[in-house]
Amino acid sequence: MKLSYSSASPYVRKAFACAIARGIDGQVEKWAIKSTDADLALSNPLAKIPTLVTDDGHTLFDSPVICEYLDSIGSAAPMFPVAGLARWTALRLQALGDGIMDASQPRRREIALPQDQGRIDYIELQKGKVARAVDQLEKEVATLGKLKTIGDITVACALGYLDFRFANEPWRPGHPKLAAWYDEVVKLAPMANTMPAG
Repeated sequence: MKLSYSSASPYVRKAFACAIARGIDGQVEKWAIKSTDADLALSNPLAKIPTLVTDDGHTLFDSPVICEYLDSIGSAAPMFPVAGLARWTALRLQALGDGIMDASQPRRREIALPQDQGRIDYIELQKGKVARAVDQLEKEVATLGKLKTIGDITVACALGYLDFRFANEPWRPGHPKLAAWYDEVVKLAPMANTMPAG
């Protein structure tokens, strides 16, 4: 199978981190393609990364779908718990992590454009979402494990993206428990082997 690749995308990092956590990263080929490439639009009408092409030629897109597919391969314990509170906790944490990334990526683009009041308001709105999500994660840090669930991996990728793109806005002050958790899991293979660049 092949997965569209960008070394700077937190969503791509999330997918590769899942593959590493499952022990199947050797089965995933990095597909170097840009979102502007016509070939990507042929596989994914949204022309977005990540896009996964399976060994049997099916195309999957959006990181939650790709990660759930990867979770169906191999014999490792599931990253998506099957039922009950564990499942809803993992999915909720995934939503918080994805929400941080969803608010951070467009804000980064907007910062680079000429500023008017509308753009300033939009940037502050997105910044507020991230701040509230990080505050919530500090309160819920006891629900985070050592990259065993999709929630753990997504939150780690989101915090890594904040370090990567918003180092001038450190999230660690006021979040000591979350910082301690992150500093431990960032050393584990799914994170250590997918450090962003670019």
